[in-house]
This record gives sequence, structure tokens and C-alpha cells, in this order.
Amino acid sequence: MALAPTVAGAVVPPDSTFFSTVHVESAASLNTYSDGDLWPSCWSDDGNLYAGNGDGRGFSLIEPRPDPVFDIAVNRIQGLPGNLTGSTLTTRVSQTWKTGRYNRKPTGMVCVDGALYMAVQDLEWNFDNAPNATIAKSTDRGVTWTWNTQAPMFPSSVFTTIMFLDYGKNNAWNTFDTYVYAYGLDYNWRDSFDNSTSDPTKLFLARMPRTGIMNRATWEFYRGDLNGGASWTTDITQRKPVLQDDRRIYVNTRDSQHIRDMTVLSQGSVVYNKPLNRYLYTSWTEYTFEFYESPTPWGPWKKFLTKDFGGYPWSATKNGGYSATIPSKFISTDGKTMYVQSNTFVGGVTNYNFSLRKLVVEPRVATTPSNAQSDTVNLATAPGTRAVEKVAHFGNLGVLNNGSRNDSEDSWDQENKTSDWWGYTWPRAYHLNKVRYTTGGMFSDGGWFSGNLRVQVRQNGVWADVPNQQITPVYPFTSAAGSNTTYTFLFDNTWGDGVRILGTPGGAAAFTSIGELEVFYAATGGLSNLLRDPGFEQQASNTVSAPWYVQGPDTKGIDRGLGFSRTGAHNGWIRTASRDWNALKQDVAVTPNTNYVLTGWVRGSSNVDAGFFGVCTVPGTILREVKYGSLPGYTQQTVAFNSGNNSTVSVFAGFWGMGADAFVQIDDLTLTRQ
Repeated sequence: MALAPTVAGAVVPPDSTFFSTVHVESAASLNTYSDGDLWPSCWSDDGNLYAGNGDGRGFSLIEPRPDPVFDIAVNRIQGLPGNLTGSTLTTRVSQTWKTGRYNRKPTGMVCVDGALYMAVQDLEWNFDNAPNATIAKSTDRGVTWTWNTQAPMFPSSVFTTIMFLDYGKNNAWNTFDTYVYAYGLDYNWRDSFDNSTSDPTKLFLARMPRTGIMNRATWEFYRGDLNGGASWTTDITQRKPVLQDDRRIYVNTRDSQHIRDMTVLSQGSVVYNKPLNRYLYTSWTEYTFEFYESPTPWGPWKKFLTKDFGGYPWSATKNGGYSATIPSKFISTDGKTMYVQSNTFVGGVTNYNFSLRKLVVEPRVATTPSNAQSDTVNLATAPGTRAVEKVAHFGNLGVLNNGSRNDSEDSWDQENKTSDWWGYTWPRAYHLNKVRYTTGGMFSDGGWFSGNLRVQVRQNGVWADVPNQQITPVYPFTSAAGSNTTYTFLFDNTWGDGVRILGTPGGAAAFTSIGELEVFYAATGGLSNLLRDPGFEQQASNTVSAPWYVQGPDTKGIDRGLGFSRTGAHNGWIRTASRDWNALKQDVAVTPNTNYVLTGWVRGSSNVDAGFFGVCTVPGTILREVKYGSLPGYTQQTVAFNSGNNSTVSVFAGFWGMGADAFVQIDDLTLTRQ
């Protein structure tokens, strides 16, 4: 996801390491015969789910459709996912407080001691202003409701999007204190698209006695820090956020009609996942889900998922939605399977009913890689593998590891993104040294990587570049990459519980494509550098020593800790004012009649015009070399060759002198068998 440029003082929560894998379906998979949106819910003591919907008829689908549609309704929902039925109980709950173009909108529900409570806000018809909110109560399971009709509990756009913490059936999962908890957003229920009011970037928390939910004077507000250091105050003006996220996404869109530059905190839900002992906040933007987790109601909160559905249009197989909630009733007994409710009526898709999509998580458990080397075991099909991506245009992530290189998925969306990726996460760590990427389709406006293409592994929750990567064949960084063409990434043996290819997307629409992504811990074909001391880090003095040696009459040496290296502390160098040939060399044992690739990084003075990098027989017959000239910055040189009848070859990097002072510096060489 492309973020806005960092600004001074911006706060962004850290990425979570609690889960090893997270997967949410790309579209709703369970729908009900109902009408409406939002659907905040609570699990009552009678075993049913109660939910409020906005702008719809709930489960009472009167025909023809009434006009105007109810702006709020209360519903009883029975059963479990796959077998849900419902009935609408009433539309008489709360009121609007501000005159003008405002509707009632339900934002949160909770069941405590058999009573139902619903938070209701005023929301402007254009959805860009939420100035007031109050709480209504029902003691007959949703049929009738009471509230203070004299004034809202929360005026002036402060704490006006209220989401009760869902502690399971009748609030029974709260066993450590006697409070009821409610989260709140100021200003609006989501980013204000017309910028008429401030965008919410802070999530606040309140608590109150079980008997004081309707009594505003009993509410206490969190005034601790973002690290979970809790303290409380009855003065709402002294409140502090439990979560702050100043990110803005889709800052740069190609279509001026698409919503852009959005904040990420919105009306959703906060649920306690008792089996996992984790609190989950489900937020959203126009194009994404933004999910957070915490060990306590007050933090520290960390981001564990951004699910990017891309800019419009959407499809039946890939669409996001708004007001994402997780009903506690539908959490599995092990806590690993949940259901997300969300709605949409834009992007070419209508999902305007109580609908669910599956969310599956796997908590991280520390593991030690133990897989053996194999040229045939594709880790992309290992148990528990989950695909990860910036965005999947069609939602067909199965393309990545279905065994067919003739398919195509791509990352087309409405964002001028600067980074794109495809990969996997696993519930355990693996050794790996080889990734095989097959492109998808090529299009006039994108489908290829335009630069900085590399493999990363996830280690201890952090993505890092693999060491000493090579790509075979050379990737062209244009549409010449070709449709359904395979590129092999080789790198030093490493490990991780995730792997991905990452780079800059190409074309006017800034997207890439993929047909297959295979991952191996190869016995042959993985990168195992046959060169010793490939970065000159073992050189004990400024004089070149074994395993390296010199050729030619002029000065050569080792820069040790001078800041001239590409990586590490040292590099080799050659400097001469003569017209002689000078080189650094190393002899290496090879297998006859075998293909190899030699790479290295060279830079030099502007007057070098006859530099050569390559491999020869030990008697000195050139097998393959490339010529280079002026290289002001370290530039990779690559030579592919066959060893022929030789069991030993000599790699070299050098240049013919110019008759004037000139130099080259050399670092990070690799010689690998293909």
C-alpha cells in the first residue's frame, strides 16, 4: 500500500507479529435475505444475535420497497453462518438531534445483564458529518427502546461514533473487571470525503459501570499512553487515544473521480477473541480493510492486516465494504476462524444485506526451519500457505500456486503505486534459496516490474532482502518481460516464515501481473557461492592475499573500512597510470560441462574505457567476459558461461590502463551453478 509522505509528528502503529498468517475472503461468501447496512451487533443472553441496520428494511422485506426506507431498524438473527434467519423488531429507536439533512445511524451494540444497548448517531446525508450520539436501552430484547429525549449524551462531534467492546454472550467474557467498555471516534464515522469536517485519526476508549451505561456522569475516559499505560478521567476533554494512526492511503489516484488521500480509522467493531486472548479492531477505508490487535482493551494496538481491494470497479469475486464488524457469536472454539460483516453499494457491486466473509488467522509460534533440500518440493503448496499481495485485480489468489503457469492475475487498481508485491506467509519457518516467478499477461498500460525487483523473506515479523540475489534470465524491466514467462531468483541459503517478490510496478497504470510463484530450498539451482571471501571481508591487510591474487604490474589492494565498499567494510581496488592490464583473480574448482553464472559489482573513474569482467581457463583462455567503461556507481556485471572440459576456472575483474591516472573498485562477487 502506498502511503503519504511522512510528516513531522505523524504517528503510525507498528506492524503486529502476533499472527503468522491471516486470510480474509475477497468477497462476501454468505448472504441473507435482508436489506440494509452497518449491522453493529451483540450476542444476547437468549443465544440470539441482535443487530441494528441503517437505511434498509432489515429482515422485513416488504414489497414493494417502502419509500423512504427506514433509516434505522433493529433485528433478531438466529442460527450460525450458513443457516441464518432473521426478523425485524422495530424502527423506533433514538432520534436525530440536529435539524437538517441528518439520519439516525446505529454504530454499536452490547448486551449486559440481559438488556440491549444501542449507540445511535446523527449522520449527515452526505455521510461527512456526525455531530451527536446517544445510547438507547431495551429490556425486552429489542422490541421497545428508551433513551433520554432531552439531549444527546455526546454532542459537538466528540466521541460520536461509539462502538461497544464485544465481550461475547451477555458480556460474559469480561472476567477481570465489572466495567463495560466503549470506543469512540470524533468528528465523523470515517474519512470526510469533502473535507467539511476533521478526519478521524484517533480511537478513544471509555468505561462505565454495568449499571451506568445510560448515565453519562458515570463514564470514565482513557487518558493513558499509546503503549497501554492506562489511567482514567471523568473529564472527556482530558481523554487520550488508545490507538492513533495518521496514515493516509491512495494518496495519488489516476482517476480524479476516485476518493483519495483517506485516513484509516472508521466505524467498525472491537471484539474480544477469548480463545486467542486478543482484542481485534476492524476498520476500513473506501478501498481497504484495516485490522488491528491488542493484548488489552487499551493497547498497545498494532496493525495486523491491510486487505486492499483496489479502486473501482469491483466484481462479484473481489469487493470490499464499509463498517466491517466481527460478531463474537461466530468466533470458532479455537478462535482461528471468524466472520467479517461489511456492505457496499458502489464500485459496480451491490452487497447490501447482512453478509459475511470468512477471516482465518494462525497465531505465530516460534519454529526452527527443518525442511531438507529438494529440487521438487514447492513450498508454495506447503500446509497453511497463505498468499499475500498488494492487491489482486480479480481476487484470484489461487493463481499463484495452482500449478499452472498459463494463468494470469494482476494488481491493476486506481492507485499510482510505487511498490507492488506477490508472495506467501506460512505458519512455520522454512529454509529457502530459490524463487521461480512466472509473469501473467502483459498489457498496454502495465503488467511488468519497472525496477528494484527483489526477493524478500519475513524473519521475526520483518521483511528483509535476501542475500546475493541473481535473476535468470535477466529481467528486462519493460513489457519485454513477456506474458507467462518464467524468471528464476537464486540467492544464498536463508530462512523465513514468509517470502515475496517486491518491486516498482510498470506502465502508465502502475501494475504487475503473475501466473505462478514457486518457492524451493533447492539442492541444486539454489545460490551457493563458489567463491571464497567474495566481498574481501576476510582480507587481513591492505595487500591482496589468498584466495585472491593479482595479475599485472601496477598497484592493487584492499580498501579496509574506508567507506568505499558496496556492502560490508572492505572492497578490492586497482589503480594505474600505465597502459598495462591489471586484474584481481581467484581460481575456483568447477564441474566440467556445467552452466554457471558469475556476478560482481564494479565502479571506477570516468576515464576507464577498457574494463573487463569474466572467467577464463587457468592457462588464460577467455571463456566469457563483458566489457565495461566509466562506472561512477557500483554496477552489477553478469556473465553466464559453460565450464566446458575444465575442472578449474579463474574469475577476474580488471582493466587496461589509460596512460593516465585511473582506478576501479570491486565488491560482492558470486559464482553459482545453474
